[in-house]
Amino acid sequence: MTKRRDVPGIRAYDGPAGGWGALRATALAVRQQMETIEAPIVLLRTNQPTGFDCPGCAWPDKEHRSTFQFCENGAKAVTWEATTKRVTPEFFESRTVSSLLALSDFELEDFGRLTHPMAYDAATDRFRPVTWDAAFARIGEVLRSLPSPDQAEFYTSGRASNEAAYLFQLFAREFGTNNFPDCSNMCHEATSVGLPQSIGIGKGTVSLADFDETELILSIGHNPGTNHPRMMGTLHEAARRKVPIIVFNPLRERALERFADPQNFLEMATCASTQIASTYRQVKAGGDAAALKGIMKGLLALEAAQGNVLDREFIATHTQGFDALAADLEATPWEDIEKQSGLAREELDEVAAAYAKSNATIVTYGMGITQHNTGTSNVRLIADLLLMRGNFGKPGAGICPLRGHSNVQGNRTVGITEKPSAAFLAGLEKEFGFKPPQAHGHDAVQAMQAMIDGKAKALICLGGNFAVALPDPALCCPAMKALDLSVHMGTKLNRTHLLVARETFVLPVLGRTELDVQQGVPQSITVEDSMSMVHASAGKLTPASEHLRSEPAIVAGMAHAAMPQSKVDWLGLVADYDRIRDRIERTVPGFEDFNERIRVPGGFRLPLPPTERRWTTPSGKAVFSVFPGVRENYEPWDDDVLRLITIRSHDQYNTTIYGMDDRYRGVFGRRDVLFMNPIDLETHGLEHGDLVDIETISTDRRLRLEKITVIEYGIAPGSVAAYYPEANVLVPLDYIDKECGTPSYKSIPVRILRSETA
Repeated sequence: MTKRRDVPGIRAYDGPAGGWGALRATALAVRQQMETIEAPIVLLRTNQPTGFDCPGCAWPDKEHRSTFQFCENGAKAVTWEATTKRVTPEFFESRTVSSLLALSDFELEDFGRLTHPMAYDAATDRFRPVTWDAAFARIGEVLRSLPSPDQAEFYTSGRASNEAAYLFQLFAREFGTNNFPDCSNMCHEATSVGLPQSIGIGKGTVSLADFDETELILSIGHNPGTNHPRMMGTLHEAARRKVPIIVFNPLRERALERFADPQNFLEMATCASTQIASTYRQVKAGGDAAALKGIMKGLLALEAAQGNVLDREFIATHTQGFDALAADLEATPWEDIEKQSGLAREELDEVAAAYAKSNATIVTYGMGITQHNTGTSNVRLIADLLLMRGNFGKPGAGICPLRGHSNVQGNRTVGITEKPSAAFLAGLEKEFGFKPPQAHGHDAVQAMQAMIDGKAKALICLGGNFAVALPDPALCCPAMKALDLSVHMGTKLNRTHLLVARETFVLPVLGRTELDVQQGVPQSITVEDSMSMVHASAGKLTPASEHLRSEPAIVAGMAHAAMPQSKVDWLGLVADYDRIRDRIERTVPGFEDFNERIRVPGGFRLPLPPTERRWTTPSGKAVFSVFPGVRENYEPWDDDVLRLITIRSHDQYNTTIYGMDDRYRGVFGRRDVLFMNPIDLETHGLEHGDLVDIETISTDRRLRLEKITVIEYGIAPGSVAAYYPEANVLVPLDYIDKECGTPSYKSIPVRILRSETA
């Protein structure tokens, strides 16, 4: 056997996820970004009852609190925000926007915290300091000059608080538009669209307590070690209780294989670890629907052979549409299921048998399920699987979508949606005295398309890195520069800020870790985690600059300036955030006694009707769906076409890149790699370390990423993976799930070509 060549920056990492490797990485993040004396105090306040909520993932806090409630990537998120590095007016004075655009995304954010409000000066190609009053006045003037309110787009990042998001939607709706592109459109919109059709609500139904009582966990399409690391403690506990954890994922991910809990003294002392996955099925990229149908088809076969497998009483009492589902499953050939999923019938039958044995099952899933052109169908198929055995409304069972960002779910709850309900709009009208627009607005892809078409003229961003998060930068970046106005609220500089419009403002905000004082009184904000728990968060650090303002205060300042005749007392609302929460309570169901309940440590849980076996669907029942056939829903590509998955590295959170390593996958100091199965390497006449070009199969445009190093990796045959956002150049803007509008970041048809030598 030929020895695999050495490739710079590629070496095996043999340790488990977590463990000493995580502690070393945390220490490195602290040393690079913060003062070492202050850092431990800050980190120990993370996710504690009187501290601040982690600005990273949305996994819930443990009720039985330990000494520390942060993980490696949470520590990176905190230290990245609480860095001692600063981006001052002097920084901008010495650098043009054009020169900054030549730098990497990592370099831009690593410069540190923004300290002053800045306005772009086209004559010098530089950002210049501007007063808050002048910035608000000019932003308001430009907005009022638009021929139509619908020419403005209001983008929201999932990091924003409930209070900021509520004011933001109120601002846009009084201004006259429902254009609300937000980060959920690019990640879990399939959940928000699919689950209400199935169970009546677009949220998960499980709690942390359910993980203590479950008998089986199906983990589909997510990498918790990187994207929601505190979940690893929960999976670790379940695995040590011998709960089977069956994983479906195209890539072998270290955190789903073995994990060492940094809070487990014995594991740390002995350098031991715990096996997480009891079974690991490497489903082909885009093959999730086929795999799910295979499990359900196997379940029907078990029911026919032995009976008492389906929960017939639950199906009859609480659901509709089962017969159509069963007929479709019977008609779907195993040959199609095996080909599209990349899994053998025997493998899927084994999962069906394990599922039939379990009296309480949880299915967890992430963007490996949602970011496909069949994402909404994928979500509904998971709901179908759970409904077949009555796995809603009982302890230890339910569906668990893994929201990545810390408050993306809360933003949606308080009104950040381009498709508001009539009841919500009526509530706003009654409370505030203006009539909100009724027509649906733009999601993220539609907003960008409106910019490309010249129909959108202004973009107001409540955080985020909008243009970089979206696919197809060849279309998106020029469209950003053609706007009349762009406004960016943020803690750090990013590439979207530099895609300057005719007028661009960068407004520095307080971070989650920092003290927020309004009219001399410290304020708390609130967030909602993945399990619908709402709790308070209060930063303690001295702000990075005296010129920073909170997100609610900036939103209110813009709204007050843009709408002089507003019926809303904007400045009064932000003088005391209790006043904002009072308005949320009166307009959003489930927030009764809001201010009183968030003062209780741990907060409160919003209503989840499916946990009580109540279904807020039109029929009043949970609804089975049908994903017709399998073969019919996949494009008939040639045999040499592979499916590209865009992935995050372990030194990354969304578009924020903390460093250039991806420790668990054995990549160090670089991101220009393509992960490929050894069988596919041989089929394409390639070797580990070769330079390749990746080309999207597209009928109208040439999308290409050149001179990428291909490396051998444990990924499902027929699938390849490359880092996001670099690989976004290969994702067409219009290659989306037609039901929910989410781009298909996880299943791009591509060809791999050997790079031409210079």
